[in-house]
Amino acid sequence: MKKFLLYLILMSFIACNTNREPQKEDINPTFNTFKDQFIDKLWEQYPNWAMYEGNFKYAHILTIPNDESRSKSAAFYQSIADSLAHFNIDDLDVNNQTDYKMIQNFIKSNQWSMNEFKSYQWNPSSYNVGGSINQILIAKYDNLDNRLKTITKKMENIPAYFQAAQANIQQPTREHLDLGIQQNKGALSIFNKNLKDSLALSNLSDDDKNKFNENIDKSIEAINGYISFLENYKEENKDKSEAFRDFRIGKDLFSKKFEFNIVSEFTAEQMYHKALAHKEQLHKDMVKIAHEIWEKHMGNKEKPSDELEMVSQLINKIAERHVKRDEFIKAIRGQIPELVEFVKEKDLLYLDPSKPLEVRPTPEYMRGVAGASISSPGPYDKDGNTYYNVTPLDDYTPEDAESYLREYNYYILQILNIHEAIPGHYAQLVYSNQSPSLIKAILGNGAMVEGWAVYTELMMLEEGYGNHEPEMWLMYNKWNLRVTCNTIIDYGIHVLGWDEEKVMDVLVKEAFQENAEATKKWRRATLSQVQLCSYFSGFKEIYEFRESLKASQGEAFKLKDFHQEFLSYGSAPVKYVKEIM
Repeated sequence: MKKFLLYLILMSFIACNTNREPQKEDINPTFNTFKDQFIDKLWEQYPNWAMYEGNFKYAHILTIPNDESRSKSAAFYQSIADSLAHFNIDDLDVNNQTDYKMIQNFIKSNQWSMNEFKSYQWNPSSYNVGGSINQILIAKYDNLDNRLKTITKKMENIPAYFQAAQANIQQPTREHLDLGIQQNKGALSIFNKNLKDSLALSNLSDDDKNKFNENIDKSIEAINGYISFLENYKEENKDKSEAFRDFRIGKDLFSKKFEFNIVSEFTAEQMYHKALAHKEQLHKDMVKIAHEIWEKHMGNKEKPSDELEMVSQLINKIAERHVKRDEFIKAIRGQIPELVEFVKEKDLLYLDPSKPLEVRPTPEYMRGVAGASISSPGPYDKDGNTYYNVTPLDDYTPEDAESYLREYNYYILQILNIHEAIPGHYAQLVYSNQSPSLIKAILGNGAMVEGWAVYTELMMLEEGYGNHEPEMWLMYNKWNLRVTCNTIIDYGIHVLGWDEEKVMDVLVKEAFQENAEATKKWRRATLSQVQLCSYFSGFKEIYEFRESLKASQGEAFKLKDFHQEFLSYGSAPVKYVKEIM
């Protein structure tokens, strides 16, 4: 009987193995090889982008923005799309499925941009060599002499670069034309000063130095020629409305760009309506706080019958507490260590002490769009400095400076530093560089990046930063209104045709912004599209995802674990990170 049972078991085993389907080959290693090849071809196609990611293999190349280079780009996109089609996404592991989707979105987005959006024709500010030259100059990937030789090669193509730029311009927007003039004038300082100062410190031969100086002169001449071309175009066509295109891109282009750039579960129109609802909730919260602390700050002054006017008057009073004009950057530097200490004390996120953060005045070639920003090293330069760029108030009139400082008052300046630095952009981008997937780092999603920074503002206050002072919460709500209204005005301007008066009304009366800040936001919205939606879109999706996990995990939920796992997937779109987690 025992032998018979053993026989049955054996035959059953053989039958199971006979009927089993052959195991599928693991295609993940092949896909990983494809990703490596894609990245190398990507950097060859975009040498300047590569440098900002810390890869200087093609740093000597300056791509001429002509029909030939666009044809090469189109062939590159199609080649990658064809290669991607050979993989069945369902056969990939979850991390590679995300990378597949990110590469696919990148290809489709760029094909659409080249064939339909065509900003290369109407955005003169997209042509500027200052940043790429300076990136080589400040990098530490090689010694100074070799970096200067690389710059020499790159400068040789600058005249051809700007000739192609001029040929590309067709019916530009007035706003992008003015920005192109401003930023290219700013780039001249790199050639007139930075390069010459570095050359004086080098050990190049006299012949190399002479060649370098010749290329500097030719570059300056080319940049000045481009500036003159733009200025002449502006003057010759000042009374010809048909010579300029409206900066508003319209519903169809806006909706498509939102789809590619934000990668959300919601459409642009749906996110616009979510922002409107969130604005109403913030107003209710602010009115409640205002009633509680009115007497503390306003004494016996009668409350206005208009509750938003009551909130506005209270904010204006509290905003009187701000740093001095000449101490603005110094104050930001001083707050960074305090934020680091709070994150450590509350055990919210591991911060790597070996990754430096340097607060600096915004370089001139970057000015004109945002007052504060982060420049981070790429995944190939993980030990490089992260720069917190802060635009000085040197050129502001006393009235504009006061308005700006009231906007970034004692409370909001702290929230700004949370957003830009700790544990916002700086921390997220350090984690992104450490992601095992280069795709998730280099094809990073703006809504995830900005959404994380906005999420950390609320998270820090929830954890007790600011000691739950009602003034801090009032100002936080004001700040979050700004994020929320970014989406509202972005959609309102480009889709609904809002003018400056309507936008200023929303920003000043409903979002309680200072006139100087609201004016800057109007300017920014005329120079960009969809990017202003990324803050609110990413924030809402991250926060709602976190709350759903807290509800499902109960006491097992740990905030630090959530943060570190969420950030470990690089800068992938939030909806993809949700799928993985």
